[in-house]
Amino acid sequence: MSAILQRFISRSQLSLWHNTVQWMLPGAELRGLHTTAIANKAQAGRYRVTRDRSRPLTYEMANQPFKIAHRKSWNSWNTTSLLEGMREPETVVEDIFIRRFMTGTWHNLFLSEVIIKRQHNMVRIAGIVHQKINAQKMYFLTGYCEELLSYWLKCPVKLELQTVTDKQDVIYKYI
Repeated sequence: MSAILQRFISRSQLSLWHNTVQWMLPGAELRGLHTTAIANKAQAGRYRVTRDRSRPLTYEMANQPFKIAHRKSWNSWNTTSLLEGMREPETVVEDIFIRRFMTGTWHNLFLSEVIIKRQHNMVRIAGIVHQKINAQKMYFLTGYCEELLSYWLKCPVKLELQTVTDKQDVIYKYI
C-alpha cells in the first residue's frame, strides 16, 4: 500500500495524510506505511575486512567516524558553525570547491585528505603529496593554486604540503 501511495502522492502530502489519520483515529496504528527507504544495513566510514587483508588504510581511514576529536581531527577548521557564525553556507560551498580544485589540479598526487584551516582572513590548505613530479612542477602547482584560490576566495591562501617518496609510507594498516 505504501509503494502505491508514494507513486501518486508527494512526500509532504503523505505526511499530512498520516498526521490526519492519526488525529482522526487516535488508536489506529499505521505500521505498514513507510515513507523512507530501508537503511538498516547502511554504514558510512567503515571499511570491510578482506580475506587476505590486502586493503591499505591511511590513519584517517582507519579511525571510525565516531572517534573524531578523540583520536582524529576534523578535515575542515572554521568558526562558522558556532553560535551566530557568519557565512556558514558559503564556507561549506567554498570548502567543497577547494577540495575539488585541489584534487583536480594535483591529479593522482594527493595521498591524504585535503585539510582546510581558516584562521582570521587566511585559508591554509594542508595535505600529503606523492613525489612523482619534479620540484619545478611542484613549485609551479603550489603557486598556481595559491594565486587562483586567493583570487577566487578574496583572501590569502597558503598551501602547506608534505611530500612522500613512496605511497607505502602513508599506509597505517591493512584490513
